[in-house]
Amino acid sequence: EPRGFAAPEAVIRHRRGVAAPAAAARGFRRGRPEDRISGMMKRMTPRTLIAAAVGTCSLAFAAGAGAQVTIPAPDDVAAAPADALTTASGLASKVLQAGTGAANPGPTSNVTVHYTGWTTDGRMFDSSVARGAPASFPLNRVIRGWTEGLQLMVVGEKRRFWIPADLAYGDNPGGGRPGGLLVFDVELLGIR
Repeated sequence: EPRGFAAPEAVIRHRRGVAAPAAAARGFRRGRPEDRISGMMKRMTPRTLIAAAVGTCSLAFAAGAGAQVTIPAPDDVAAAPADALTTASGLASKVLQAGTGAANPGPTSNVTVHYTGWTTDGRMFDSSVARGAPASFPLNRVIRGWTEGLQLMVVGEKRRFWIPADLAYGDNPGGGRPGGLLVFDVELLGIR
């Protein structure tokens, strides 16, 4: 047997706890992998071969698409600059790009946005931009900082938010969520 190749019986015994003779009785045979694959190919129909090829290409594409792109943090990620607008709740924001819309979303509006979020040390923790797909959600189903902040925006506007912990996930949220002050760049694409 080629170096590094484990006989099917050993694999089954190791992974499932099944005795090797029982595995052999179910039709597993020793031999070179090439011989077993060749035998399988002879039993495949053209439709099965096409499905296998498409499945292999889909897996390869998905593996490449799964790589997360990291978007660099802005220079002012550690704290809101002096010229940022700050609301009574402590939410700070700064317009990065003026919008073209006239209406603001309400507290229960459904919005479509592109966004990227960072912790104050510059670590990106989420991004619809990196995924290449905008996110849609009702404003009453997100963190309070988003509910408040997006109501300040119009369609086409891009704004940076510095969201205090009490308007986000808290200081030590657990469950893989980021804690403390969070920074988001948000572009409002649509309101429904």
